[in-house]
Amino acid sequence: MNHLLFQILESVIFVTALSTDALIASLAYGSNKIKIPMMSVQVISFLCTGILGISLLLGTFLKAFIPGSVLHLVSFMILFLLGIGKLLDNLIKSMIEKHTVINKQIKFSLFNLNFLLNIYADPKEADIDESKTLSPKEALSLAIALSIDSLAAGVGAAMGNISIPAVMISSLVLSMIAVKAGELAGNKLSDKVPFGLSWLSGVILISLAFVRLL
Repeated sequence: MNHLLFQILESVIFVTALSTDALIASLAYGSNKIKIPMMSVQVISFLCTGILGISLLLGTFLKAFIPGSVLHLVSFMILFLLGIGKLLDNLIKSMIEKHTVINKQIKFSLFNLNFLLNIYADPKEADIDESKTLSPKEALSLAIALSIDSLAAGVGAAMGNISIPAVMISSLVLSMIAVKAGELAGNKLSDKVPFGLSWLSGVILISLAFVRLL
Protein backbone atom coordinates (compact mmCIF):
# COMPACT_ATOMS: atom_id res chain seq x y z
CA MET A 1 0.00 0.00 0.00
CA ASN A 2 2.79 2.40 0.94
CA HIS A 3 4.58 1.54 -2.31
CA LEU A 4 1.42 2.30 -4.31
CA LEU A 5 0.97 5.66 -2.60
CA PHE A 6 4.62 6.49 -3.26
CA GLN A 7 4.19 5.68 -6.97
CA ILE A 8 1.09 7.86 -7.22
CA LEU A 9 2.78 10.74 -5.38
CA GLU A 10 5.90 10.39 -7.52
CA SER A 11 3.80 10.42 -10.70
CA VAL A 12 1.88 13.53 -9.62
CA ILE A 13 5.10 15.38 -8.75
CA PHE A 14 6.70 14.32 -12.05
CA VAL A 15 3.73 15.48 -14.12
CA THR A 16 3.54 18.72 -12.12
CA ALA A 17 7.09 19.50 -13.22
CA LEU A 18 6.20 18.87 -16.87
CA SER A 19 2.98 20.89 -16.58
CA THR A 20 4.79 24.02 -15.42
CA ASP A 21 5.46 25.17 -19.00
CA ALA A 22 1.77 24.78 -19.86
CA LEU A 23 0.91 26.89 -16.82
CA ILE A 24 3.39 29.61 -17.82
CA ALA A 25 2.15 29.65 -21.42
CA SER A 26 -1.46 29.92 -20.25
CA LEU A 27 -0.53 32.75 -17.89
CA ALA A 28 0.84 34.58 -20.93
CA TYR A 29 -2.39 34.02 -22.84
CA GLY A 30 -4.59 35.09 -19.96
CA SER A 31 -2.59 38.25 -19.30
CA ASN A 32 -3.05 39.20 -22.97
CA LYS A 33 -6.79 38.42 -22.85
CA ILE A 34 -6.42 35.46 -25.23
CA LYS A 35 -9.12 32.85 -24.57
CA ILE A 36 -8.39 29.13 -24.54
CA PRO A 37 -11.58 27.19 -25.37
CA MET A 38 -12.12 23.78 -23.79
CA MET A 39 -11.54 22.05 -27.12
CA SER A 40 -8.10 23.67 -27.36
CA VAL A 41 -7.38 22.69 -23.76
CA GLN A 42 -8.20 19.08 -24.63
CA VAL A 43 -5.95 19.19 -27.71
CA ILE A 44 -3.03 20.36 -25.56
CA SER A 45 -3.73 17.84 -22.82
CA PHE A 46 -4.21 14.79 -25.04
CA LEU A 47 -1.27 15.54 -27.33
CA CYS A 48 1.11 16.25 -24.44
CA THR A 49 -0.06 13.09 -22.68
CA GLY A 50 0.23 11.05 -25.86
CA ILE A 51 3.82 12.17 -26.52
CA LEU A 52 4.67 11.54 -22.86
CA GLY A 53 3.16 8.06 -23.14
CA ILE A 54 5.28 7.27 -26.21
CA SER A 55 8.44 8.37 -24.39
CA LEU A 56 7.51 6.25 -21.36
CA LEU A 57 7.04 3.19 -23.56
CA LEU A 58 10.37 3.93 -25.26
CA GLY A 59 12.05 4.11 -21.86
CA THR A 60 10.46 0.81 -20.86
CA PHE A 61 11.70 -0.78 -24.10
CA LEU A 62 15.26 0.53 -23.66
CA LYS A 63 15.30 -0.61 -20.03
CA ALA A 64 15.44 -4.24 -21.21
CA PHE A 65 18.83 -3.57 -22.85
CA ILE A 66 20.44 -1.76 -19.93
CA PRO A 67 21.97 -3.67 -16.98
CA GLY A 68 19.89 -3.34 -13.82
CA SER A 69 22.89 -2.03 -11.91
CA VAL A 70 23.10 1.11 -14.04
CA LEU A 71 19.39 1.74 -14.70
CA HIS A 72 18.98 4.12 -11.76
CA LEU A 73 22.15 5.96 -12.77
CA VAL A 74 20.89 6.43 -16.34
CA SER A 75 17.51 7.58 -15.05
CA PHE A 76 19.26 9.99 -12.66
CA MET A 77 21.43 11.46 -15.43
CA ILE A 78 18.51 12.04 -17.81
CA LEU A 79 16.30 13.72 -15.20
CA PHE A 80 19.21 15.67 -13.67
CA LEU A 81 20.42 17.03 -17.02
CA LEU A 82 16.87 17.89 -18.04
CA GLY A 83 16.43 19.71 -14.74
CA ILE A 84 19.62 21.70 -15.31
CA GLY A 85 18.33 22.55 -18.77
CA LYS A 86 15.10 23.87 -17.28
CA LEU A 87 17.07 26.03 -14.84
CA LEU A 88 18.72 27.63 -17.88
CA ASP A 89 15.38 27.91 -19.65
CA ASN A 90 14.96 31.65 -19.23
CA LEU A 91 18.40 32.25 -20.75
CA ILE A 92 17.57 30.01 -23.73
CA LYS A 93 14.26 31.78 -24.34
CA SER A 94 15.96 35.14 -24.14
CA MET A 95 18.48 34.08 -26.79
CA ILE A 96 15.70 32.80 -29.08
CA GLU A 97 13.78 36.08 -28.74
CA LYS A 98 16.88 37.98 -29.88
CA HIS A 99 17.28 35.84 -33.01
CA THR A 100 13.76 35.71 -34.41
CA VAL A 101 14.73 37.69 -37.51
CA ILE A 102 15.95 35.06 -39.96
CA ASN A 103 16.90 35.27 -43.61
CA LYS A 104 13.73 34.70 -45.70
CA GLN A 105 15.18 31.80 -47.66
CA ILE A 106 16.26 29.97 -44.52
CA LYS A 107 12.99 30.83 -42.83
CA PHE A 108 11.06 29.28 -45.70
CA SER A 109 13.07 26.05 -45.78
CA LEU A 110 13.00 25.69 -42.00
CA PHE A 111 9.62 27.30 -41.42
CA ASN A 112 8.25 24.73 -39.00
CA LEU A 113 11.38 24.82 -36.84
CA ASN A 114 11.45 28.61 -36.85
CA PHE A 115 7.80 28.76 -35.83
CA LEU A 116 8.36 26.20 -33.10
CA LEU A 117 11.26 28.21 -31.67
CA ASN A 118 9.16 31.37 -31.72
CA ILE A 119 6.38 29.66 -29.78
CA TYR A 120 8.93 28.36 -27.26
CA ALA A 121 10.30 31.85 -26.72
CA ASP A 122 6.91 33.56 -26.65
CA PRO A 123 3.82 31.33 -26.25
CA LYS A 124 1.56 34.13 -27.54
CA GLU A 125 3.04 33.55 -31.01
CA ALA A 126 0.74 30.53 -31.32
CA ASP A 127 -2.24 32.85 -31.79
CA ILE A 128 -1.39 33.26 -35.49
CA ASP A 129 -4.56 35.00 -36.64
CA GLU A 130 -4.55 37.35 -33.62
CA SER A 131 -8.19 36.48 -32.98
CA LYS A 132 -7.65 36.59 -29.20
CA THR A 133 -8.82 32.96 -29.15
CA LEU A 134 -6.50 29.96 -29.33
CA SER A 135 -8.07 27.63 -31.90
CA PRO A 136 -7.57 23.82 -31.72
CA LYS A 137 -5.23 24.05 -34.73
CA GLU A 138 -3.14 26.72 -33.03
CA ALA A 139 -3.23 24.72 -29.80
CA LEU A 140 -1.67 21.81 -31.71
CA SER A 141 1.47 23.86 -32.45
CA LEU A 142 1.69 24.98 -28.84
CA ALA A 143 1.26 21.42 -27.55
CA ILE A 144 4.16 20.21 -29.72
CA ALA A 145 6.37 22.95 -28.32
CA LEU A 146 5.33 22.10 -24.75
CA SER A 147 6.00 18.39 -25.29
CA ILE A 148 9.69 18.68 -26.15
CA ASP A 149 10.83 18.14 -22.56
CA SER A 150 8.46 15.20 -22.13
CA LEU A 151 10.36 13.13 -24.68
CA ALA A 152 13.52 12.96 -22.58
CA ALA A 153 11.80 13.10 -19.19
CA GLY A 154 9.50 10.18 -20.01
CA VAL A 155 12.40 7.96 -21.04
CA GLY A 156 14.31 8.79 -17.86
CA ALA A 157 11.30 8.28 -15.61
CA ALA A 158 10.37 4.93 -17.18
CA MET A 159 13.87 3.62 -16.52
CA GLY A 160 13.30 4.39 -12.85
CA ASN A 161 10.17 2.19 -12.64
CA ILE A 162 7.66 5.02 -12.42
CA SER A 163 4.01 3.96 -12.73
CA ILE A 164 3.00 4.57 -16.37
CA PRO A 165 -0.80 4.40 -15.75
CA ALA A 166 -0.50 6.86 -12.85
CA VAL A 167 1.59 9.23 -14.98
CA MET A 168 -0.84 9.09 -17.92
CA ILE A 169 -3.89 9.79 -15.74
CA SER A 170 -2.07 12.54 -13.84
CA SER A 171 -0.94 14.11 -17.13
CA LEU A 172 -4.45 14.22 -18.58
CA VAL A 173 -5.89 15.81 -15.45
CA LEU A 174 -3.07 18.13 -14.37
CA SER A 175 -2.31 19.49 -17.85
CA MET A 176 -5.95 20.56 -18.26
CA ILE A 177 -5.92 22.13 -14.80
CA ALA A 178 -2.62 23.92 -15.55
CA VAL A 179 -3.91 25.41 -18.81
CA LYS A 180 -7.26 26.64 -17.45
CA ALA A 181 -5.80 27.81 -14.12
CA GLY A 182 -3.05 29.67 -15.95
CA GLU A 183 -5.51 31.35 -18.29
CA LEU A 184 -7.80 32.45 -15.45
CA ALA A 185 -4.93 33.62 -13.23
CA GLY A 186 -3.30 35.52 -16.09
CA ASN A 187 -6.60 37.19 -16.90
CA LYS A 188 -6.91 38.39 -13.31
CA LEU A 189 -3.29 39.39 -12.75
CA SER A 190 -2.72 40.92 -16.21
CA ASP A 191 0.78 42.45 -16.45
CA LYS A 192 1.68 41.31 -12.94
CA VAL A 193 2.23 37.71 -14.09
CA PRO A 194 5.65 36.31 -12.99
CA PHE A 195 6.72 34.55 -16.20
CA GLY A 196 10.13 33.48 -14.88
CA LEU A 197 8.89 30.24 -13.33
CA SER A 198 10.75 27.79 -15.57
CA TRP A 199 13.24 27.18 -12.77
CA LEU A 200 10.50 25.51 -10.70
CA SER A 201 10.16 22.48 -12.99
CA GLY A 202 13.96 22.27 -13.08
CA VAL A 203 14.15 22.04 -9.29
CA ILE A 204 11.44 19.35 -9.21
CA LEU A 205 13.13 17.25 -11.92
CA ILE A 206 16.51 17.49 -10.19
CA SER A 207 14.87 16.42 -6.90
CA LEU A 208 13.27 13.43 -8.62
CA ALA A 209 16.65 12.58 -10.13
CA PHE A 210 18.22 12.30 -6.67
CA VAL A 211 15.29 10.16 -5.49
CA ARG A 212 16.46 7.65 -8.12
CA LEU A 213 19.71 7.22 -6.17
CA LEU A 214 17.99 6.30 -2.90
